[in-house]
Amino acid sequence: MDTQLQELRKLASRAESRRTETGIPRVAMVQGEIPEHRLAAVYDPMVNLILTGSKTMTVGGRTFRYDPATYFVMSVDLPAVGSVYPSDDGDPYLAISLTLEPVIVANLLADLPKPAGGELYSPGFSVAPVTPELLDAWLRMLRLMERPNEVPALAPAYEREILFRVLQGPLGWMLRDIATPDTALSRIGIAIQWIRQNFAKPLRVETLAEMAALSVSAFHRHFKAVTALSPLQYQKHVRLLHARSLLIAGEGNATSIAFGVGYESPTQFSREYARQFGLPPSRDAARLRERNIAGPIIDFHHLD
Repeated sequence: MDTQLQELRKLASRAESRRTETGIPRVAMVQGEIPEHRLAAVYDPMVNLILTGSKTMTVGGRTFRYDPATYFVMSVDLPAVGSVYPSDDGDPYLAISLTLEPVIVANLLADLPKPAGGELYSPGFSVAPVTPELLDAWLRMLRLMERPNEVPALAPAYEREILFRVLQGPLGWMLRDIATPDTALSRIGIAIQWIRQNFAKPLRVETLAEMAALSVSAFHRHFKAVTALSPLQYQKHVRLLHARSLLIAGEGNATSIAFGVGYESPTQFSREYARQFGLPPSRDAARLRERNIAGPIIDFHHLD
């Protein structure tokens, strides 16, 4: 697999220290030392492959570390904290990702034999060993960066192959579940989308459970298993991440932003913010600006 990795590294070497588009739908790359505030975010569902260095991802109390020997799958939108590291030789972190589109996964599943049921009470994120077949599929995809006129014809086929290889691996159930309407994972996804779109509103777990067509107790168990957070903790993480993006962008003071993201008490907001990010809101935003990494990051989708 070393030869495959070397070619992939060469193809992705033009990546910057932020999400860098490849010209291929849903495929992006990133390289180098990524600013801290971009690694604490709500991550979209994706397949992430590291080419150089390593990365840790922490969701709730669970932390995974992965490197070029593994790949990472996130099957639902999750607030997470990432850290990236160069290789032992000092080469910068380098990774590529494919944002998951449930409709595409569903169309692929329609052409495959129906497997056994999905996992029960399992997380929506995990790491698995990479295979030569998966790397081959990624190689074909990234080679299209040098032949952009072939992207419309060939990228959909290579995307299906990448998804197929993941489906054949130990994390395949995640892809199956996000594309199958009646699974617990897809039902929790409905509730997650509501929280993300309405994070400033009061949250009633009973209403979310009804959306997911689950009892309140079953909803709690599934939600915590998938996200490593309770629904209220998930909402709090989204609120704080959004508040941080507004503070860094200079779009208000701590008090106005606290009310804007749904807090009734600025004191509670400041306390929870400091617990999450290590400093009170204003000091944290000032620290990030001093490091010359400030700027609007309200759209914290598609992190790599």
